[in-house]
Amino acid sequence: MFNEHPTQPFRACELHELLGLPTDEATVNITRSRLGRLARQGVLTQPGRGLYQKRM
Repeated sequence: MFNEHPTQPFRACELHELLGLPTDEATVNITRSRLGRLARQGVLTQPGRGLYQKRM
């Protein structure tokens, strides 16, 4: 999703819906953790609280 829409920020729950993944709270929390790790590593940016976007 990030490669297809590099300028659009996403929330973890939106990514799950777009990718057809389960949207239960536990699964979305795991994705949030992974997105946070990618943001700390510099792969993604956080333009707002809970939003993740591909680093340009």
